[in-house]
Amino acid sequence: MQVDIHAPYKDRVRQALGDPNLRVAVSKATDRMANARNASMDEIEGERLRSQLRQMKQNVLRNWPDYLQDLETNLRQNGCVVHWAEGIEDAQQIVKDIALQNSAKLVVKAKSMATEEIHLNHALEEAGLRVVETDLGEYIIQLAEEPPSHIVAPVIHKRLEEIADVFQEKLDMPATRDPSKMTSLARARLRKEFFAADIGITGCNFAIAETGTICIVTNEGNGRMVSSMPRVYVAVMGIEKLVPTVEDAFLQLQALCRSATGQKFTVYCSMTSGPRRPGDVDGPEQVHVVLLDNGRTRMFARGYGEALMCIRCGACLNACPVYQEIGGHAYGSTYNGPIGAVITPALAPEIARFKELPHATSLCGACREACPVKIDLPRLLLDLRSDLVQQGAGPTTEALGIKSYSALMSSRRMYESLGKLAGIGSNVYAGMSGGNIKFMPPPLNGWTAYRDFAPFARKSFRDWWRERSKVRRRA
Repeated sequence: MQVDIHAPYKDRVRQALGDPNLRVAVSKATDRMANARNASMDEIEGERLRSQLRQMKQNVLRNWPDYLQDLETNLRQNGCVVHWAEGIEDAQQIVKDIALQNSAKLVVKAKSMATEEIHLNHALEEAGLRVVETDLGEYIIQLAEEPPSHIVAPVIHKRLEEIADVFQEKLDMPATRDPSKMTSLARARLRKEFFAADIGITGCNFAIAETGTICIVTNEGNGRMVSSMPRVYVAVMGIEKLVPTVEDAFLQLQALCRSATGQKFTVYCSMTSGPRRPGDVDGPEQVHVVLLDNGRTRMFARGYGEALMCIRCGACLNACPVYQEIGGHAYGSTYNGPIGAVITPALAPEIARFKELPHATSLCGACREACPVKIDLPRLLLDLRSDLVQQGAGPTTEALGIKSYSALMSSRRMYESLGKLAGIGSNVYAGMSGGNIKFMPPPLNGWTAYRDFAPFARKSFRDWWRERSKVRRRA
């Protein structure tokens, strides 16, 4: 069963929960990545690394405009063309204009959440370009016509058998379940695309302000090929993806690699500071950097700036019990898991547009403990819930329930009377059910769907205390 990302939130969750294969696939993969992350962080002073990274990212936010200005200045000095995109349409148009000016027909892309955020593939295809994802996971879901379901592992929701079916249908692959044969076929197809591409597009894991350098990390080498083989290279970068110095870059690299995949270092770290210079044997003729806002400054002004420190490692997704149950597509947004439940509504013009996401959490705190930047995601989720209530966008049943509870607790007589009725009624009902209450009407049936409900005490504490006091006075 495939989750329909366009369906209402509750329907998406039901679809996800109704697919046992999805839960098995997601749980196995997230457990494996979480265990690798824990082992890798245990090899070093993990808490010290987290504290140092947090301090660095806080410094970036405190001096955000200055570092952005430094980055732009140094990128231009290096020969890059810098574009500023306020929103999705601006970013799409900038990239389309670059393609038009260079008479491009084929675009190859490395994995990028920023380009997913602005729906770049769809925009370029509408403009008549052919777009090919070159990360193996992204290539698979592009063939399957699905969005990614994880920040780091986009095809985490699919089993080997499902991937094989996609390859057989889309690539005419002979029937096989051998991963090596499947990856060899994908490698051969993608190599042809690399050589024929007019434009290469990547995201940006981070940019070094002091040198004007765009950095991307991969394990497949496709990022390096995308950024160096086509004659035009475009990097789409969220304006929060900054580090001040080269030393800071290696600090973030260590935290990113260990938190995302449990590696000490990824296989490839590609750093681009500008186009090909005289004497260079390879590299692009043009380098364009698109600095994307798309709600980030608004998010900072709303008080959710802490979430801008996210380095997109996916560790919070791997630790989250909710994500493990419903996967990524049930969130219905580009960013999923605990961080997605924060930044998706916080980036949006209206928080209420994604009012369900701040409630897609158990608030257990596992995400906060796994985050390499120590982002307090549970607190941010509660802040979002509070803002939704202030805007009148909270759940109607919850608002009615709280008003009713407030009225009940404001009247001692009503409280005691209802308590007596509950004691009598629940015990009668429990006696008919064999000791405990097996079913309650909506909305309380959410409780009894999974556990029994114990009846109220036959005698309240207040009544017991009054009787005890009378006995004492007589004595």
